[in-house]
Amino acid sequence: MPEHFDVLIVGAGLSGIGAAWRLRQRRPGTTYAILEARAAMGGTWDLFRYPGVRSDSDMFTLGYPFRPWRGDRSMAAGDAILRYIRDTADEGGITPHIRFGTRVTAASWADSRWTVTTGNGTFTCDFLYACAGYYDYAHGYQPDFPGLDDFRGTLVHPQFWPAGLDYAGKRVVVIGSGATAVTLVPAMAPEAAHVTMLQRSPTHVLVRPGRDVVATALRRLPPRVASKLVRAKNILVAQGFYRLSRRRPATAAAVVRRLALTRLNDPAYLDEHFTPTYGVWDQRLCAVPDGDLFTAIRDGSASVVTARIDRFVPEGIRLTGGRVLPADVVVSATGLSLLPIGGIELTVDGEKVDPATRVAYRGVMLSGVPNLAYCIGYTNASWTLRADLSHRYVCRLLSHMDRHGYATATPQERPGPRRPLLDLTSGYVQRALDLFPQQGDRDPWTVKQSYLRDVLLTPRADVRRDMAFGPKPAPVREETRR
Repeated sequence: MPEHFDVLIVGAGLSGIGAAWRLRQRRPGTTYAILEARAAMGGTWDLFRYPGVRSDSDMFTLGYPFRPWRGDRSMAAGDAILRYIRDTADEGGITPHIRFGTRVTAASWADSRWTVTTGNGTFTCDFLYACAGYYDYAHGYQPDFPGLDDFRGTLVHPQFWPAGLDYAGKRVVVIGSGATAVTLVPAMAPEAAHVTMLQRSPTHVLVRPGRDVVATALRRLPPRVASKLVRAKNILVAQGFYRLSRRRPATAAAVVRRLALTRLNDPAYLDEHFTPTYGVWDQRLCAVPDGDLFTAIRDGSASVVTARIDRFVPEGIRLTGGRVLPADVVVSATGLSLLPIGGIELTVDGEKVDPATRVAYRGVMLSGVPNLAYCIGYTNASWTLRADLSHRYVCRLLSHMDRHGYATATPQERPGPRRPLLDLTSGYVQRALDLFPQQGDRDPWTVKQSYLRDVLLTPRADVRRDMAFGPKPAPVREETRR
């Protein structure tokens, strides 16, 4: 017989550990397990091993509200975040509940329960919670550059960074201009002969302090009090700047530029390489702590080239204008591939479920799919802010079902216009829009990118609205079994 749990959580990363903590805190006695495909917890922070890997959100909001971040860096290094996740799991008694090396491939709903198929056996559960994020861990995005076979150097993708890669004294070209690229360039520059960031078009890059002066000043207060104050400050600043970007994009762009000029006082360089044609927050904003990218450019250890690639040649990369960038190592920081619901093949009562044909219910569940939740973060704020709201909502829904003797909860879509779930123009988002659920035009079928709104409404949301509940099946009589 398959092992059965009240709740199965898919993924032991930042979201999965947070979900388990909330489940233990708010529903003691609920049986659960976390199914993790990899051999270690941490998710993104265990997968990415490239030089300088760090958060692109401040840790006081990316960290868990129930276990305040106490590090001294606002944008922390990947290994520090990984330790934080592991310590949280250990402190919460969660680690023994993780089944490592257990990749979920399919989940089938029938007879008021999920049957979950993995590479390490089959499980059943009453409720399935997918906390695997939306990255494809097995495949990064890699364009098919002409002439790759001619290149005599080393080509690497940040998602699969080879251990022991030697780039000391070598010429490095980083293709890309997103968060990964702006992290790699200043991290590799001190050892490399020179690092060139080759971008097709400019990206908005925001200079942020590496340490939060307010957090430092509040260290004398009890940790939870200080954490709440710093979180509130950072949330208000971030959400305020996002609103400014939406309503007055020119003003927001001027703020970003002014901060960049404090680190690289070269207006012409900024005009050429850091002045995009799109508005701030049309794509996810890249943040550089203490302006380290601009520092590397200023001291000459790094530079930026804005041009299109013609093809790879033996000695490097030839641009469309004919110029050749010499390279010993090329890092293809060209983006990620997205994968909805952890790539799990879903079936409900024998019918295959295509997430792209479904509508997101409160940004947590799928229309027409019973007892399934998924966790997805904000595009304009720290992932954990929305994730924790989702965890708390799932706990409320489960408690409501218990109180009323319900076995199933299925969101029932209201007909109306649909639009994409994710609202960014970034290439990695646009390439995957047709794979993801959509959203409607009214609550509870819209997914707002506003934590201030959600933190007020989600904890009070009516779990009954547009939800069809089903009773627990009657117990089978002994005579029927015979």
